[in-house]
Amino acid sequence: MRRRIGIYGGTFDPVHNGHFKVAEAALDAFALDRMLFIPAFAPPHKRKQNISSPFHRLAMLALATADSPRMFVSTIELESPSRPYTIETLGRLQAELQPVRLFFVMGADSFRDVTSWREYEAILSGYDVIVATRPGSHVGGNGGIAGHLAPQLQKRITDLRGAAYPSSRDLANEDPESPRIYLTDYVAVDVSATGVREAVEQGRSIDEMVPPPVAAYIEKYDLYRKT
Repeated sequence: MRRRIGIYGGTFDPVHNGHFKVAEAALDAFALDRMLFIPAFAPPHKRKQNISSPFHRLAMLALATADSPRMFVSTIELESPSRPYTIETLGRLQAELQPVRLFFVMGADSFRDVTSWREYEAILSGYDVIVATRPGSHVGGNGGIAGHLAPQLQKRITDLRGAAYPSSRDLANEDPESPRIYLTDYVAVDVSATGVREAVEQGRSIDEMVPPPVAAYIEKYDLYRKT
């Protein structure tokens, strides 16, 4: 049987409790063997933004996951000689980790914008995708954020909103030709990386927004404060 590995990519500037809770929920609901956090050197859609050093972002992820035996941090994109797109990273991981079933984790905002990604149809049709939405959000159907997907991609959607878990049939699926797009709403944490950065800049506490080691790291290295 193939291992089930979650792939959670992003800027993580910084990693916060929302990221962590989503990872925990996905590990539990999908019976994943591990979750790989993959910090991007500079995401293609954010290359004109001011992003913190990848070394700081990597360090914060390592600290946040240190005590979680099924959470790991991968440097696959940071060490790449180029700036890989998501489809390239997934393909490389699929080849290196075989036999494996990859579950790509993305937030609702990313899912709304996914049609702007390089080879997005290959991502949504070639890999299992876990879309993390907030409870009560209206995702899916022609009137929701899945409405911009082609009909053949919409047919891949499994709606697990309402804190439902995937069926044993879904988890046992070993057919590489039939990955699914799972809409989930397991986590109700109202925090964002932008909110964390703004709180630091304004001198407000971030103790309830990020794991304690991350808060200490941000303070020690004086991150997100305007000089």
